[in-house]
Amino acid sequence: MIDFEVSRCTRRCAATDRELQPGEAFFSVLIPQGGHVVRQDFSAAEWKGPPENAIGWWKGTMADASRKPQWAPHEVMLEFFEGLESDPTREDLRYVLALLLVRRRVLRLEAEEKDAQGRTIQVLDCSRKEAQYRVAVVLPEPERAVELQAQLAQLLQQPGSPGEKTSDKT
Repeated sequence: MIDFEVSRCTRRCAATDRELQPGEAFFSVLIPQGGHVVRQDFSAAEWKGPPENAIGWWKGTMADASRKPQWAPHEVMLEFFEGLESDPTREDLRYVLALLLVRRRVLRLEAEEKDAQGRTIQVLDCSRKEAQYRVAVVLPEPERAVELQAQLAQLLQQPGSPGEKTSDKT
């Protein structure tokens, strides 16, 4: 596995240097430059697709910089994660949630192994529960990744947080 630091969103379009506005759709891309990986953000209007040498790319919506998302407590996230173990149709969701929990330092990657089908399995340790989990590495397609991100935000962000969708109906 290769580890590298990914910078936060610049909040500016790399093509025009225009500030991205809250609620505006944008694309981010990771590009190797020398011995580093560089992140570039583009407004949806300026996005021409990822360059051939891109390591990865994704679509997002610019959050309000003055408000930080309020995620559900770690215990709630862990319960949801554990519940996904018995649903083989949602392995990609479980893997993405595992990555989020690793990033939030709730889980720690201990090892990787192969299962009987030859798939990569991550062995994750949870000191809070004194438990170990095995999670299949199931990379979602780009369209599915956006869907999973929205699904997790809807399920795990607390009411009133910036990531929550609200209705404009009056």
